[in-house]
Amino acid sequence: MTGNDLGIKESNVILSNQKNLKKFKFTSGFYSGIHEKYPGSGYIDFHKSNLFVLSSRGVLAFNNKLENKANFKQIKNNIGEFIGGEQYRKDYRLSIKDLSIIKDKIFISFTEEIEDNCWNTSIIMGNINYKFINFKKLFSAKELVNEKFRYAKCIHADGTNGEFQPHQSGGRIFSFDDNNILFSTGEYRTRVLAQNEKSVNGKIIKININDSSYKIISMGHRNPQGLYVDRENNFIIETEHGPMGGDEINVIEIEKDKVQNFGWPIASYGEHYGGRNKSNKLKYEQFPLLKSHSDNGFIEPIKAFVPSIGISEIIKIGDNKYVVGSMRGRALYFFELNNRRELKNLTKIKVGERIRDLKFKENNLYMFLEDTASIGLINIKESHF
Repeated sequence: MTGNDLGIKESNVILSNQKNLKKFKFTSGFYSGIHEKYPGSGYIDFHKSNLFVLSSRGVLAFNNKLENKANFKQIKNNIGEFIGGEQYRKDYRLSIKDLSIIKDKIFISFTEEIEDNCWNTSIIMGNINYKFINFKKLFSAKELVNEKFRYAKCIHADGTNGEFQPHQSGGRIFSFDDNNILFSTGEYRTRVLAQNEKSVNGKIIKININDSSYKIISMGHRNPQGLYVDRENNFIIETEHGPMGGDEINVIEIEKDKVQNFGWPIASYGEHYGGRNKSNKLKYEQFPLLKSHSDNGFIEPIKAFVPSIGISEIIKIGDNKYVVGSMRGRALYFFELNNRRELKNLTKIKVGERIRDLKFKENNLYMFLEDTASIGLINIKESHF
């Protein structure tokens, strides 16, 4: 192993459905996580046959012989020009948020410090190069606007209690078409932003990769963690963290002219942390978390998890068959959608680790497992799930 390699150690685990999970644990390169400080969080994607991995601190590497126990080769880059030690030291949750490879381009989202201690979620883009990748800024929201305040470049509160939560930053990226990507943004617990049509926060947005122009596709999101464009069925499927309960799976129609609204923080099947106690009285007055979306003019989730599972990435694995990962639940959830976009046959498979990211390629399901900083691999056939 050279100084530029990331070593891996293979092991095997038998899952609850008797499938074999191969785990490739990183023995170097991962030293900090997003939820827990150690051992580390990461994201995965493919460029042709090469599996790329990106740590939450910007270590980028690839491997084309994973099952041959070959090490990951690091790729030099300039990610540190956009987020680095100064930001990481302020809060370990301020970090890289996603990796997406589309044809020969690589996209990375991250929490950007716009001004001192003022943050939003941004994207950098580069051309694939196995020696050095030079990233350039693609998208950056330069301001946050709170409807209860006059213009402000940075706000730290929703008007009630001064909350700021880096976990609620979104950051998922997915290809939309040749000229556009989809991008999910969180509201950093500044809840009013999700219903503010002038803010990019708490939204799914479509970004033109040629000129960085954007359009809001949907709003009323809390912290979107999974994003997939189902081209066969002409919809977007999205997952997001609820508060105390209320993780959601949502279907977003692609050809709607009007921005679709999913209700946060007016409607949710979860509760504010601490519940309906005296200290939360003002919070519930402002953000009531009504227990129906449709009765209040919003779009219902196709599935709400109460209690929360810590929902993460979602992907399609077959004809109307999907799988979603979970962090708190440490499991995979397989399901189907019928012609009415109704969720059927939900099946939970315990994995035993927080699943941060998912990819599906050639009948193999790949996961980033952050309790051990490992790549997980399951060979699946539709009939077995």
